[in-house]
Amino acid sequence: MLELHARYLPIEDYAIIGDLHTVALVGKNGSIDWCCLPRFDAPSVFGALLDANKGGFFQIAPTPTNDLRSSQMYLPETNVLLTRFLCVDGIGEITDFMPIKDDDDSHTLPHHIIRSVEVARGSMEFHLTCRPAFNYAQDEHDTHLTEQGAVFHSQGLHLGLSTNIALYPDDQGGVQTHFVLHEGESLHFMLESTTAGAQAPDPLCEEGYQEMFHSTMTFWRQWLKKCQYRGRWREYVERSALLLKLLTYAPTGAIVAAPTTSLPESIGGTRNWDYRFTWLRDAAFSLYSLLTLGFTQEAEQFMNWLDERCHELPDCGSLQPMYGIDGEHNLSEKILPHLEGYRASAPVRIGNGAYTQTQLDVYGEMLDAIYIYNRHEDISYDLWEHMRSLLHWLEDHWQEPDEGIWEVRGGPKHFVHSRLMSWVAFDRALRLARHRGLPAPYAEWMQTSTQIYQQIMEEGWSDKDQSFVQYYGGEAIDASLLLMGLVKFTGANEPRMLSTIRRIQRDLAKSALVSRYDPQCAASDGIESIEGTFGACSFWLAENLARSGCPREGRLLLEKMLSFSNHVGLFAEEVGLVGEALGNYPQAFTHLAMITACVNIDRALDGNLDHNPL
Repeated sequence: MLELHARYLPIEDYAIIGDLHTVALVGKNGSIDWCCLPRFDAPSVFGALLDANKGGFFQIAPTPTNDLRSSQMYLPETNVLLTRFLCVDGIGEITDFMPIKDDDDSHTLPHHIIRSVEVARGSMEFHLTCRPAFNYAQDEHDTHLTEQGAVFHSQGLHLGLSTNIALYPDDQGGVQTHFVLHEGESLHFMLESTTAGAQAPDPLCEEGYQEMFHSTMTFWRQWLKKCQYRGRWREYVERSALLLKLLTYAPTGAIVAAPTTSLPESIGGTRNWDYRFTWLRDAAFSLYSLLTLGFTQEAEQFMNWLDERCHELPDCGSLQPMYGIDGEHNLSEKILPHLEGYRASAPVRIGNGAYTQTQLDVYGEMLDAIYIYNRHEDISYDLWEHMRSLLHWLEDHWQEPDEGIWEVRGGPKHFVHSRLMSWVAFDRALRLARHRGLPAPYAEWMQTSTQIYQQIMEEGWSDKDQSFVQYYGGEAIDASLLLMGLVKFTGANEPRMLSTIRRIQRDLAKSALVSRYDPQCAASDGIESIEGTFGACSFWLAENLARSGCPREGRLLLEKMLSFSNHVGLFAEEVGLVGEALGNYPQAFTHLAMITACVNIDRALDGNLDHNPL
């Protein structure tokens, strides 16, 4: 029996819709349990994902029966979601989508969630509850019933729900109703962000609904036509591309790491972080994926966002690891103690204190991104000058310890991955300068690049374990070392790389699932709780196997990992011990690693793998 009113659905039981400003997570039980308006990083309006009692939700679902089942799918080549309910007496379907705005100004245009209910066979009784909880369930609101539906007025946001049927107040500031539909009948609901004092929008007539539906379908299908991937895993790659577009903030081109906050890396644990920001670490993977797939406009917009961050460098010349989607610098972290967290996994955090950390690898990711983009379109001289400033800063600081790719909170170390990406920064700058004839201190950069390379080979290598290690002086292995082959620091079939891959397979991998590191022997990350396996690391391992001359082994690992995606092809940050999704969801980094692995394993199987740097 389908648990329509389960306190918490599994994370993998959600799909996602959005309008390029924000998203909504829709469960297989017909409930929207996460939505922030008017943008990704705004406070939640529906937040039952983080507190089933207080968080707020918007559910449309049939009356429970013993034989009731549900499923979800996206309409082909779109982000329009269909949730289907089946029982002996009938089949009901809910179509959910958010219309795409022509204007990118999210502050002046309303945002809409369209929910259309239809019965395809027999008859079915549905119940509707719309119970917003504004500002992470911290703000009170007034609810008013109108002829068109209902309006919800809070201090900072106003919503209108329109429908052709009567709504009734519940005792928690929401509205509810129930209705019966017979075969061929449908009913439409529209939730709209409104202004203070406004009435609910007029109910959608059939013509108005069809216009919104078809324009949204057309937008997504026309956009996906630009995808140039025709390989073995087209369905997965196209779904990942559609997700990356959903996670893009249209006004700036920034891509959020994930649209959620504080979904735990272990149930009941404290590894709960806010991912509704843009990490520079994702930049190179994002640009490589977008350009490889043919989405040049999105790559250009994201490059413009990166360019703006370079124009904002402080006097010291350093970069933050991440920024807000508008380029905000201050991402102060705060705990919301009034929310219990997903399945009592506290604390719930908003903001991310890692923005203050020193993460030296981001310079390599930034330079790699610019190097990749320059293969599509020449970068400007002004941007090049900013890159020179970054490298001047890095020359003075690359030997310092940092918090590294995993943003540890247990103290800085000399992480090998950070040294690796510092080498990438100088390597890509040299390649770019030579290719374009740009002014640069070639000898100085070459000397630094050589020094970093030799240091990694000497201090980042363990003769005892015959592998590279997580940090200088340590013995622990780390899956981020798999990036050595992907950024062409070494050949994937170089003996040291091969033995490192074998050790990662032995110590960190269980079938297709790969952990970031073993917390028992790795650098302390300052957090006591455990975590799941890391999706991106699995795809890195698969690609390394393909690059090292074992494309069939890489393909098998890739196929196994793809089987851990959910019913609509989406991944969270991590996979748990029994295959459950853990961490923020859906996560861009995992899907970016998947796209890269699919593209390059395809090439390896076909014998035309690109051995140039990313």
